[in-house]
Amino acid sequence: MSTVAIIPARGGSKRIPRKNIKEFCGKPMIAWPIEAALESECFDRVIVSTDDEEIAAVARQWGAETPFMRPAQLSDDYTGTIPVIRHAVEWLDDNGTPVSAACCLYATAPFVSPEDLIRGRDLLYGEGCNYAFSVTSYAFPIQRALRITAAGRVAMFNPEHFQTRSQDLEEAWHDAGQFYWGTAQAWQGELGIFSEHAVPVRLPRHRVQDIDTLEDWARAEWLFRAMQAQGAE
Repeated sequence: MSTVAIIPARGGSKRIPRKNIKEFCGKPMIAWPIEAALESECFDRVIVSTDDEEIAAVARQWGAETPFMRPAQLSDDYTGTIPVIRHAVEWLDDNGTPVSAACCLYATAPFVSPEDLIRGRDLLYGEGCNYAFSVTSYAFPIQRALRITAAGRVAMFNPEHFQTRSQDLEEAWHDAGQFYWGTAQAWQGELGIFSEHAVPVRLPRHRVQDIDTLEDWARAEWLFRAMQAQGAE
C-alpha cells in the first residue's frame, strides 16, 4: 500500500489566468508544493491531477508525475476537492498502486513546508482519525464581527457579545487551504472533512495566505520574500 500526494491543478482558473503555473518568486507556483512534498519524504509518489497538458508538462519538470489526465466532468468550476482526490485514489487502485493514505496538496500553496506535511501525516496515524488538515486562527474574535445592513448601517452578527471581553471569547480557526491528509477509505467514501473525523494541523497566521486575486498574489509574494530574507518559521 502506498502513500501519495495528489495536487489538483486544473487549467481553467478565471480570476488569475494560468494561476497554477504563473511565476511566483522565481518559480512556477505549482513548483513550490511539489518541492515541499518531495523534500518531506512522506510520499511514494507525488502526482498532479490536471486536465491541462501545459500544467502537466510543468509539473513533470519539477519532479511530479502525471500518470493520467483528469476527466472533463471533474474539471469544471463546480467540482469540489473530494471527488477529484477520490478519482485519483481509485485510478491508482485500478492501475496497480493501492493507496493507504493520500494528501491533497493545493497547487497554490507556496507557504506549505515539508515539516508541516510530516506533522500532518503523524497526526493522521497517531490520532487514528480520517483526516488531518492545515488550520490557522482568526486574528480577531469572530463573535464580535460586524455586518453592513441593506440600509448602509452597521450591526453585530452576535450583539450579545458587545460587552464581552475579547479574551473571554473562544478562539476560532479556519481552513488554511494548504493540505488535507486523509485515509484512502475517507476519500473514497467522500466523508466530510470539517467534522469530528478530522484533527487540526495548526499553522501560524503569517504562513497562511489565500491567493484568489492579483492583490492576494502581490501580498503573498511580499510576505514570501520577507520570510525568505528573515529565515522565518
